[in-house]
Amino acid sequence: MLSTLINAWKVPDLRKRMLYTLIMLLIFRAGSHIPIPNIDASIIKDYLKSGQLLGFFDIISGGAFRDFTIFAMSIIPYVNASIILQLLTIAIPSLEQLAKEGEEGRKKIAQYTRYGTVILALIQAIGLTFGLKGAIVNPSFINMTIIVLTLTAGTAFLMWLGEQITDKGIGNGISLIIFAGIIARIPSMIATTFKYVSGGTTSFLGGLGFWIAILLLIVSVVVMQEAQRRIPVQYAKRTVGRKVYGGQSTHIPLRLLQAGVIPIIFGLSIVGFPLQIAAFLPNTTFATIVNRYFNWNSFAYNLIDFILIILFTYFYTAIIFNPIEVADNMKQYGGFIPGIRPGKPTADYLTRIMYRITFVGGVFLALITVIPILIMSATGLNVAFGGTAILIAVGVAIDTIKQLEGQMLMRHYQGFLK
Repeated sequence: MLSTLINAWKVPDLRKRMLYTLIMLLIFRAGSHIPIPNIDASIIKDYLKSGQLLGFFDIISGGAFRDFTIFAMSIIPYVNASIILQLLTIAIPSLEQLAKEGEEGRKKIAQYTRYGTVILALIQAIGLTFGLKGAIVNPSFINMTIIVLTLTAGTAFLMWLGEQITDKGIGNGISLIIFAGIIARIPSMIATTFKYVSGGTTSFLGGLGFWIAILLLIVSVVVMQEAQRRIPVQYAKRTVGRKVYGGQSTHIPLRLLQAGVIPIIFGLSIVGFPLQIAAFLPNTTFATIVNRYFNWNSFAYNLIDFILIILFTYFYTAIIFNPIEVADNMKQYGGFIPGIRPGKPTADYLTRIMYRITFVGGVFLALITVIPILIMSATGLNVAFGGTAILIAVGVAIDTIKQLEGQMLMRHYQGFLK
């Protein structure tokens, strides 16, 4: 990875793109320290201690939510809008047709995603402003309106920033903004570890074991992120006029973590919802019951989260991977899996393989979510980190390096042709 970055830096065009990306990310980090007026940040920090859902927002935003800055909502509304558009593309035929129209169709869907982002950001900003009303110093209509508009504008600006990085920089801009927010939390995590160890809250071995466990989790995520089942495909020879086509062997790469982090986000949103409602209604019977029997490190909370993640992994994989469509495309171009007849038998075979892979991937995603909680309970360290953050950070880092390698390879070919 380091050698790839060094080699890319030596290429003038790539160096320019890398510097542009770095400047845009520095602007994001600078904005993450501009607070929204009339907010008592200490009350926000008390809310964060009550559950994982707002804690997840804080990790993704790189601490901006904790201090309730202009980028407190980060790019989460954009991610939600993208997921909703992806689901609607499957359900609505006109959107599905639009997605198949190539570059123009993708531009139109991207435009719908921008509109959806602004709408969702406005709704989320209103929800946060009213939900965190106790943290507003003077909760007048004018002040609350300013907070809502500031949060919405902050998300819209980050969306624009991400698109600029994608067009003029390196990698996917939206993903890199999330990546920068996660990485920005590492210094505070190290400082918190030292604070716990020096204060006697946890032992030196406990702090050391905590970071060793994180490194092991990162290694396991890298391995599983790249793991795939390759289905061999043979294409029969076809004669068109005097030319012979086909007769080649290839494979279908079925990734183990096909669904990515989406199942974790879905599961966390559902199990974390009662805790956040309890945080907004502190002095009620509902809050007492939830905090006693369903707090973030309880057995019931983690068991339900574990099961939901596996179920959502199956659900989302079924949406993004269509075995019938793959089998039909193979049949259309004369492809077949050795030993399997084209058509429905191929679709059934791919479905069976996908179910097995999805189960392994779902269990891994569930474990990567639950294990950090167990580690924090065992070591006594209350450090905000999770498997979702590790998955996102590793995935973005791998994709960005692959894009850099692709850019360098393309330039080497161009130089050879010249």
